[in-house]
Amino acid sequence: MTKESLGIAVIIPLYDGAAFIEQALRSVFRQTLPATEIVVVDDGSTDDGPAIVERLAASHPITLLRQANRGQSAARNHGVAQSRAPIIALLDQDDVWYDDHLERLAGPFSKPASIELGWTYSNLDEIDRAGGLVSRDVLDLTGSRHPKRNLKHCLASDMFVLPTATLLSRAAFTAVGGFDESLSGFEDDDLFLRLFRAGYDNIYIPTALGQWRMHSQSGSFSWRMSISRMTYMRKLVASFPNDPARELFYVRDLIAPRFMPWLVREYRLAVQDGDTGRIDTACQDLGYASRLSRWRIRWIVALLLPVLRLHWLTRHLLPMQVLLRPVARRVLR
Repeated sequence: MTKESLGIAVIIPLYDGAAFIEQALRSVFRQTLPATEIVVVDDGSTDDGPAIVERLAASHPITLLRQANRGQSAARNHGVAQSRAPIIALLDQDDVWYDDHLERLAGPFSKPASIELGWTYSNLDEIDRAGGLVSRDVLDLTGSRHPKRNLKHCLASDMFVLPTATLLSRAAFTAVGGFDESLSGFEDDDLFLRLFRAGYDNIYIPTALGQWRMHSQSGSFSWRMSISRMTYMRKLVASFPNDPARELFYVRDLIAPRFMPWLVREYRLAVQDGDTGRIDTACQDLGYASRLSRWRIRWIVALLLPVLRLHWLTRHLLPMQVLLRPVARRVLR
C-alpha cells in the first residue's frame, strides 16, 4: 500500500479557539498529501469558533461535531469514533502544519515492517500567540530522547510526543483504548506510553513538520493541567511500583524526581496568586511526592512543609523566591 492510498482522518478538538482555528484548518487544506476526512469536535465552545468552521465547511469537506464540554481527551476520542480512515492525524486548534506534514509522516506506514507501527511523529517549531517564531526544532531543546526505545526514558521525563506532530494507526489507538478521559493534561504522554508498552513501534522524523503555538492561554498553563498532572503521576505510581528484588525503583528514581520540580513550581505560582486553596493543595502534593522520593528529599520537604502551609507567611516568601531557586535546583537533582 502506498502512502497515497492510505486514508487519513484529521481530528481537531475545538474549545474557544476562534482566534486560531481558521489558520489551523487552512494548513490542513494545503497538505501535499490530502486528508480523506477532516473532523472538528466542538467541545462546548462559547466563542465564534464553530461558526468559523461552518463557514469553511461550505467549501471544504469538514465534519463538525458538537458535544458538551468534556475536555480534549473526550473530544479527540469522539472524533476518532466518528471517523473511518485507518490513519489518524491529530491537530490542536492553535497549531499549524507545514505543507508536507502528512506526506512525510505517512511514508513509514506504507512500508513493510516486522514490528507493527503504532505512530510516527516529528519535531516542531515553536511560535508565540501572534505566530512569531520562537525556536526552530524545539524538541531538540527538551532533553527528551527520540524515538521511544526505553521505558526508563519514557518515565523519567515528559515524552514530548506532541499530538499535533503525530500520525497514529487506528488499530493501535483502538487496541489501547484511546485517550484517558480522566486526564485533561498529560493525556498525550499517557497514550503514547501505553502504545509503547503494548509493543507498537514508533518512528521519529527530526525535521520540524509543524508549528507548536505556546501562549498564556494554552492549556499547559492552566490549573486544570496542574490537577491532571497529579492524576497522571498517581496513575504512573500505581502502574510502575518499585521492584526492590530486581533493583528497579521506577517511582523513587524516575517518577518522583520527574514531577517534584513541577510541584515546586505549582506552589510558587499559588503563593504568587495568593490562592490559599491552591497553596494547601500544592503542599499536599509536595508531601505526597516527597514520601515517594529518596531520603534527602523526604526529610527536607518534611521540615519545610509546616512553614509552607502558614498562609500569613506566604506573602513574605514571594520576594525570597529568586534566592531559593538555586537551592531548590540543587536539592532536587
